[in-house]
Amino acid sequence: MTFSIVARGTDGSGRPAYGVAVASKFLAVGAAVPAADPVAGALATQSMANLAYRPQGLALLRSGTAAADVVAGLTAADPLRDERQLGVVGPTGDGATYTGAHCLDWAGGTAGDGFAIQGNILAGPGVVDAMRSAYLDSSGPLAERLLAALRAGDEAGGDRRGRQSAALLVAVANAGYGADPTVPYVGDTGSHLAVDLRVDDHPAPVAELDRLLAAHHLYFDRADPASLLPLTGPLADEVRALLAGLGHAAAGEPERGLDDALAEWAGIENYELRLAPGRIDPLVLDQLRASAPPR
Repeated sequence: MTFSIVARGTDGSGRPAYGVAVASKFLAVGAAVPAADPVAGALATQSMANLAYRPQGLALLRSGTAAADVVAGLTAADPLRDERQLGVVGPTGDGATYTGAHCLDWAGGTAGDGFAIQGNILAGPGVVDAMRSAYLDSSGPLAERLLAALRAGDEAGGDRRGRQSAALLVAVANAGYGADPTVPYVGDTGSHLAVDLRVDDHPAPVAELDRLLAAHHLYFDRADPASLLPLTGPLADEVRALLAGLGHAAAGEPERGLDDALAEWAGIENYELRLAPGRIDPLVLDQLRASAPPR
C-alpha cells in the first residue's frame, strides 16, 4: 500500500543528510513510515508497519550496525516479518531493503550505494525501477533528490489503489528550525529535522508535497548573502512605500528605520530568517511586491 525511498546525501550546504520520501493510499503515511537520524541513517517501515522498528533501527544504526544487519536483526525478532517491508540506509555502504513473503503484489524493492527503495500493492515493478532511475539521475540536495524519486514512482503508477498521503523527512545535524548550524552536533536536541513535511489526505499528495517543499525553502532557508540587494536609493524608497501601503513605516513616521519596518512586516509573514540589516533578499522583495496593494 506504500512506496518509499530511504537515502543518504547532502543538504544545500554540503552537510551529511539522511532522509525518507514516502507516498501511499493510506491516511497520514508520514506518521507511521519514516525515521531519520542526523548522523546515523534513516529507515522506512511499511506494509503492516512496525513502529517499533523506528527507535530500534535508529539505535542499531547509532551503534555502527550496517544497514543489512539492521534489517536482519529487526525482522528476525518479528513474528509478523512476512507481513512487513523495510528499507534502511546507514552512513556508508549500500542500503538494504526487505519484503516479507506475504506482502501483497506487486511488492519488492531495490538497493544500492546509499539508498533503498521499496513498495507494495504497486502498479508493478516499473514503479521501483522509475524511482531508482530518477534518484540516480538526480543531483543536488537530498530533499530534492528524494522528491524526484517519489514523483517518478507516482508517475509510474505508484500505489495501484490510488493516492492519499505523502511525506518527506530529512535529518541534518543542527539544521532544524531555530538551530545554529555552526554549533557542533552533540546529540539529539530536537533541532535536526531540516525538512519534515506531511500531506495527510489529498487527491494529489506528491504534487502537494512539491509545493510544500518550495514553501519550506522560502520560509526557512537563509538568504544567499551574494544575492542580497542594498536598501539604498530608489529601492529603499520603493520598499518604504510598499511597507507603508501595508501599514508599516506609515507616512508621518520618517524617523522610523527601514530595517525595523521591514522586520515588523517580515515577522508577521514569517520571512524573518531571510532578513539582513541594510539589505533585502530578492525573494522577500518579490513577496513584498506581491502583497502590497496597488499604488
